[in-house]
Amino acid sequence: MSRLSESLIELIRRTSVEIPDDVQSAILRGMEQEKEGTIAKSALEIIERNIDLAKRKSQPVCQDTGCILFYVDCPVGLDQVEFEQEAREAVKEATQLGYLRQNSVDSITGKNDGTNVGPGSPNLHFHQHASDDIAVRLVLKGGGCENVGLQFALPNTQLSAGRDLDGCRKVILEAVHQAQGKGCGPGILGVCIGGDRASGYELSKREFLRKLDDRNSDPKLDELEQDILRTANELGIGPMGFGGKTTLLGVKIGTANRVPASYFVSVSYMCWAFRRHGAMLASDGEITGWLY
Repeated sequence: MSRLSESLIELIRRTSVEIPDDVQSAILRGMEQEKEGTIAKSALEIIERNIDLAKRKSQPVCQDTGCILFYVDCPVGLDQVEFEQEAREAVKEATQLGYLRQNSVDSITGKNDGTNVGPGSPNLHFHQHASDDIAVRLVLKGGGCENVGLQFALPNTQLSAGRDLDGCRKVILEAVHQAQGKGCGPGILGVCIGGDRASGYELSKREFLRKLDDRNSDPKLDELEQDILRTANELGIGPMGFGGKTTLLGVKIGTANRVPASYFVSVSYMCWAFRRHGAMLASDGEITGWLY
């Protein structure tokens, strides 16, 4: 087994069984805000116990492996074909070792071959940069939270949402309202304003690579993120829809240029089991540091 394959297997293991520190801190803050004796408080306490057990036993934190998304920042000249093959083999091995549950099925036949590998699984996104470093980030995005993602075309007359940031605010909050307790909340939103229908969703998921405690470098988007987070947590939806103050753990918003005829707002929803980790790799594939 190559050094790269070993590193990718460890990245998969860590992503599947360990919730990142920034996410766990947000869950703990939410738990402190909920009243004693409420279902919301109890739900978050169960979530926290689940997180602890998964880490101690090195077992998946969620029964749903979900979509396996690799984001690779790499130097010019990296053999992407070879890297993808190594990633596919690492997913197979990690599945055999029990780090990933056997969740990937053929969309036509429904057959599950037990490998989590097939067309589009895993899904790799490569980005070349001038550095010699290789940064690999992995997101395991469950199907329940994927089901409650939404895309809006502005203007939206039903919501009185125009083609401006206030209109964006209205439709993003509408996505939260429609999700209610579905999607295994409390959730995290990744949003892209602009782009086309395909790139909007893809870029909205890239927002999940940000840490929950960071702040947007664009003052207007930063204000919008904080406003939506605060407003959503005042809706009373709460963890799993049981009511309470913790509907969302974070909101991350990015933008993409659009053509004048279209104005899309793409909202991706992530569940509390926010499985996202990353590693820096040397040229031989050895892990040199962790990103989260």
